[in-house]
Amino acid sequence: MFGIPGKAPVTLTPAAVRQISRLMERQGVSGLRIGVKKGGCAGMEYTMDYVSDVDPMDEVVEQDGARVMIAPMAQMFLFGTEIDYETMLLESGFKFRNPNVAEACGCGESIKFKDAEA
Repeated sequence: MFGIPGKAPVTLTPAAVRQISRLMERQGVSGLRIGVKKGGCAGMEYTMDYVSDVDPMDEVVEQDGARVMIAPMAQMFLFGTEIDYETMLLESGFKFRNPNVAEACGCGESIKFKDAEA
């Protein structure tokens, strides 16, 4: 595990907690697994998947009934991230406020991390 003992690696806003809890109930799953993968014009992309089983290597964050699991390879990239859920006129979705991001592409779907190889 990366980070500070006793401190959650990511935090969830109240809007994110509500949406994740709704998704967990609607899909009948244990939570959402968050990861990163190579892709997009800036080099990396966030991933979110429904999961029924917790991988023992995942970092589990539970907040007010919402549960997210952070995939092992993503833990160092996501430490300190705040996850929000925003509803806008034309789109709704999860937003990651990540202090580890050096660059983001214009569409907001792709990121580059500080000190990460392209």
